[in-house]
Amino acid sequence: MAKVTIKMPEDFLLRVSRLNEKTDEIIPRVLKAGGEIVLDKIKSNLDSAVGRDTKYPSRSTGQLAASLGLSPVLQDRDGNHNIKIGFSEPRRDGDSNAKIANIIEYGRSGQPAKPFLKPAKSTGRQPCIEAMKAKLDEEVNKI
Repeated sequence: MAKVTIKMPEDFLLRVSRLNEKTDEIIPRVLKAGGEIVLDKIKSNLDSAVGRDTKYPSRSTGQLAASLGLSPVLQDRDGNHNIKIGFSEPRRDGDSNAKIANIIEYGRSGQPAKPFLKPAKSTGRQPCIEAMKAKLDEEVNKI
């Protein structure tokens, strides 16, 4: 029976082992880089949607846009790391930011829909992936 031995370059093996040790430090930074790209898209879409095409002057207070933000990177029970973009609660008037965002996104009786989340998801996908790849390459090169 034939026997084959393949030796990897020593510096490559050292970098891979260091990458394994620093995974818990690198993943949150990579996810945050991608999340910030999508967050910027959502904020710009929200700013353009609020107060547009209304019968009456806008009564926007800016609370919805100010409450938009990123969650910390958390790990679920399956071992997957997640970052979420959402609205903090509550508003000063006691209403829910999620409800207001839903009304803007999907509309209601007498108020047309002004989607800002779905377009941000579709247009932000590729730039988000590219930003995360670039951040991962940067982190790996630091090792």
